[in-house]
Amino acid sequence: MAALIAYKCSHISNAVRRNYLTLLLVRRCTTAQKEKKGIVLGIFETDNDVDGIAFTPSAENFNQRTSGKLSELLHLSGQTLKKGKSRLFYGIDKEYTSVAVVGLGKQSAGVNELEEINESKENIRTAAAVGARQLRDIGIKDIEIDPSTDAQAAGEGASLGLFAYDELKQESKRKPHVNLSLHGNQDSLDQWQKGILLGDCQNFARKLMEMPANKLTPVEFANQVVSKMTDLDHVQTTIRNKQWIEEKKMFSFLSVAQGSNQPPVFLEIQYSGCSNKDSPPLVLVGKGVTFDCGGISIKPAAQMDMMRGDMGGAAVVVAALLAIATLKIPINVVCLTPLCENLINGEAVKPGDVVTAMNGKSIQVDNTDAEGRLLLADALHYGCTSFHPTAIINAATLTGAMAVALGSAATGVFTNSRKLWTNLYMAGIETGDRLWRMPLFEHYTKQITDSQLADLNNIGKAARDGGACTAAAFLKEFVTCSHWAHLDIAGVMTNKDEVPYIGKGMSGRPTRTLVEYASRIADDIC
Repeated sequence: MAALIAYKCSHISNAVRRNYLTLLLVRRCTTAQKEKKGIVLGIFETDNDVDGIAFTPSAENFNQRTSGKLSELLHLSGQTLKKGKSRLFYGIDKEYTSVAVVGLGKQSAGVNELEEINESKENIRTAAAVGARQLRDIGIKDIEIDPSTDAQAAGEGASLGLFAYDELKQESKRKPHVNLSLHGNQDSLDQWQKGILLGDCQNFARKLMEMPANKLTPVEFANQVVSKMTDLDHVQTTIRNKQWIEEKKMFSFLSVAQGSNQPPVFLEIQYSGCSNKDSPPLVLVGKGVTFDCGGISIKPAAQMDMMRGDMGGAAVVVAALLAIATLKIPINVVCLTPLCENLINGEAVKPGDVVTAMNGKSIQVDNTDAEGRLLLADALHYGCTSFHPTAIINAATLTGAMAVALGSAATGVFTNSRKLWTNLYMAGIETGDRLWRMPLFEHYTKQITDSQLADLNNIGKAARDGGACTAAAFLKEFVTCSHWAHLDIAGVMTNKDEVPYIGKGMSGRPTRTLVEYASRIADDIC
């Protein structure tokens, strides 16, 4: 068939030839697509091959299986495929109705020091996502993915690329469920399954972030997480109520919750993965504001609906613990998520009010929309003093200033530990979910300790200038651990087109980076 098409098109332009080729093959196979499988194959760019491409091992085997049809069709359709770009072919194999071929870039890409990512892994994640989405969108429900030399990265990309939060739509408008499987050599099946798991856990964070606030109250957030953790070994979940929070004197946290009729919740999850139960844990803390209108310092109406994702820090840390426990990484982990809404009623905290945190420090609340740091203040103090962790990491959609500083390229990290930073940084390179270190200078601490009525001011006298830095300086006042990192994820909360394998919507970043970090330190502390 391909040879016949090539003969018929020999006298016309390449563009017309490509369109004619596609049209004939689409007509031939449209009726069978819903019943057959699809496959995603990768090809590398090369300067040596006569066609400018080189097949992955799986793609080469497929090409031989089809007696060279794949290479012939690629040649007819225009040869070179840039990374992330794809072409669909139909009817060249009896088992696979549709074939998505995706460019992987240079095979020797490796770590890009300027971009600070493992470019080869990122290209594979993107290729798997692009190919899987294209096949799903033409009705293919069983898709095999070429491991493309890294089965874990392929699994991550495929899982993340197919995520869609559409369960509240009519069934006819939802994306179809797709069965994913590894194509080719099953020796890398374990890595493939790990990649799928990591993608699925990040997708759990994305689902929580996408859920409307009327569907995901603080209590419902806790219930969803507990349900997800039920069948995991060595995991204990505890939902703390308002009375417990009051007994712990977490009045900074409670000051945010008092403007809502929804009761606050302090969710505590412990995973004992280390054989030595006394090994100091890694403590993960997540900001859990299930909706943030800003309180009396109310936000602008435009895009306020996105504040359903202001519990992104909590979603990320529980998703990371879910992955850590499922993978049975040998480490002890404690996850703490203070959960509430920041709304307005007759009881809401007012600008100028003074509240007292668990550690005894008084706080002048001059901006009720700087509420995330008030939750985290009590949670960080509780985490440090109750668990004496080897490290404590908090994640929060904390400041618009971080989005201004870094955009969506990387998570901003403030830390008092070079060792902690180095491990986090290397984890980000591996996962492609980058981190960038920000300053914790005394310059910023002076701004939040200069308060007229209390020990601290929740926004600092400079207000707008260095807002992400003064927020971090505020948190530092409640940390007694020598290894602490604050991850401001406001800039990476959503994804437009920045990370092609994630797609549009809530991102769940940097879930996989936290899991990779835990894997890196496990041997040293367990």
